Amino acid sequence: MQEKKPLTYSDAGVNIDAATTALSGMKDLIRRTYTEHVLRDIGTFGAMFQLDLKNYEEPVLVSSVDGVGTKLKLAFMTGKHDTVGIDLVSHCVNDILVQGARPLFFLDYLAVGKLHPEVVVEIVRGLSIGCRYAGCALIGGETAEMPDMYKEGEYDLAGTIVGIVDRSKIVDGSAIEENDVIVGLPSTGLHTNGFSLARKICFEVAELSPDDPMPGVGATVAEALMEPHVSYAKLMQLVMRVADVHGMAHITGGGITDNVPRILPEGLAAEIDLNSWKVPPLFRFLQEIGNVEDQEMLRTFNMGQGYLFVISPDQLNRVQETITLAGQQCTVVGKIISGDGKVHYTGKLNYEDPSN
Repeated sequence: MQEKKPLTYSDAGVNIDAATTALSGMKDLIRRTYTEHVLRDIGTFGAMFQLDLKNYEEPVLVSSVDGVGTKLKLAFMTGKHDTVGIDLVSHCVNDILVQGARPLFFLDYLAVGKLHPEVVVEIVRGLSIGCRYAGCALIGGETAEMPDMYKEGEYDLAGTIVGIVDRSKIVDGSAIEENDVIVGLPSTGLHTNGFSLARKICFEVAELSPDDPMPGVGATVAEALMEPHVSYAKLMQLVMRVADVHGMAHITGGGITDNVPRILPEGLAAEIDLNSWKVPPLFRFLQEIGNVEDQEMLRTFNMGQGYLFVISPDQLNRVQETITLAGQQCTVVGKIISGDGKVHYTGKLNYEDPSN
């Protein structure tokens, strides 16, 4: 009788040694995000973070969980994995920023079919950069190797963020009033939404490859689509010091059309002037090649405005000066009006001149 070969976890497709190699490569990247509030080093079963509550009268924790979506497909196609971590952290940071929260710590979940240590390290590099920029600690995570669940070279990435805000300083839109102004902060492209449609337009309709130039944009398809998601936390923390911000909206899935109504009190609406800003040429390419109607563009993409906030008109000059001194830009894109809780557009989409 033939002796049976002993089976190992590796025979089932899970390589523990590869996980150990990946961990050794990411330890320094993770430690760079640590603050004095992180109590344990990498490797414990649960991460510990000591809250500093001396500046809070009624501290409230704010949390959010999200993923990168099908933007990951671009990482698979290009082999560029060091920016999707930035995307994930920035998206989560902006989501809790809407309530006025300051980020404290972040945890990630990475699931792969076959673990390649060099890819994992690049992903964590992006997470580390995103956390350091936002001022939060990357204190924990999970890397799961699951054969047969994901195709070779593919993975999924998700994350959870926890932040803090004093109860009296929570921003929930309840202070929004008629005639308040809506100020927009520019995006750097699609951020992390609309990629299923964008990929269909670029790779199926236009039949481009990631390395092909995107006509009228001045970048390759990969460069234009993979531009990292912006974190607005540091800038908005400055704004909230000099002005009473009545409401904020992170322009993610649903665009301006569906995200602004989430913060509007009953009886009010938002009027957005499409002539007030120049829409980047990336969006012109997607609209023209995909034959996408204006309303669909405004519900799918951010159209160059990644974050909107609402303030009273008498605080506008102070806010504009603060943003300019910070080396950033903003645009008054609309105002609050009496209405039905929806976004109403005036004007037409105003694209940048590609020759400029």
